Amino acid sequence: MKTITLGKTGITVPQNAFGALPIQRVSLENAVKLLRGAYDGGMRFFDTARAYSDSEEKMGVAFTGMRNKIFIASKTMANTPEKFWYDLETSLKNLQTDYLDLYQFHCVKQCYRPGDGTGMYEAMLEAKKQGKIRHVGITAHLINVAEEIVESGLYETIQFPFSYLASERDIRLVENAEKMEMGFIAMKGLAGGLLTDSEACMAFMSQYNVLPIWGIQREEELRQWLSFFDKDVVMTEKIAEFIKKDSASLKGDFCRGCGYCMPCTVGIQINNCARMSQLIRRSPSANFLGEEWQGLMKKIEECIDCGACKSRCPYGLDTPKLLRKNLEDYKQILAGITEI
Repeated sequence: MKTITLGKTGITVPQNAFGALPIQRVSLENAVKLLRGAYDGGMRFFDTARAYSDSEEKMGVAFTGMRNKIFIASKTMANTPEKFWYDLETSLKNLQTDYLDLYQFHCVKQCYRPGDGTGMYEAMLEAKKQGKIRHVGITAHLINVAEEIVESGLYETIQFPFSYLASERDIRLVENAEKMEMGFIAMKGLAGGLLTDSEACMAFMSQYNVLPIWGIQREEELRQWLSFFDKDVVMTEKIAEFIKKDSASLKGDFCRGCGYCMPCTVGIQINNCARMSQLIRRSPSANFLGEEWQGLMKKIEECIDCGACKSRCPYGLDTPKLLRKNLEDYKQILAGITEI
């Protein structure tokens, strides 16, 4: 297994890390089992966030008494220093630790800088000075914001969506981060669950100096990622050809299922309904055609075009338009016009 050093932080870990957003959806017992299983299997970097409901608390329980054996990263969506300190103290308490290896501004719409009037960057530096965090990071979903962050040289790490659906611009971002000696944490390595070949995803990552954090919710998913500790996965002609064909099938705008658009004003389950066309073809399941999902998709007809989801989308998608497009496609599938 290839190892990655996150820029100037000195954090060196296997190129196979744990994204803890999904464990908020499972019981404490199952979450602890997954986290400890990941550690036992070789993972050493664990990424969570204040915004992931009880993910931090579950991680705190899982790693009691073994703090020095792992690297913990968390995040804050605060936009004031007061909220920053509240979030940081809450995270430390939840994670049962007195320091974080990496603390990140979460899903930012701007590059916080010293002297910009927000006080946010200064709060990070003060937290580092106090020893409550060891390294300063930031996460973004918008490429123009991410490029500004890398060019600023102010952060030790950046976290950004990166998968084999990456554009040339995304790849340049990774390369520029490496030139700036900034660690690159790759989120959305499965493009929100639309990519299903783990070997192809891992082979793609192996080409770059990035640390992928895989969102893990089930034991079978964990086993899949841990299997790569026993075999080196590299890009081959066969995998490259598969990636080329698979990428072509996902051209255009598509929903990554991140959920930042939620909640919907009228209760539409946007993060799944807006990508139903891809889900139903790439992960065929009779459940998607059942009464429950038919009802959830029909709710799209109640959209009032309030614009809330569109304004929140970190990828700049026209979400209402995407929802209606998926609904029409779904209706065609149900009618037997489109072949699954």
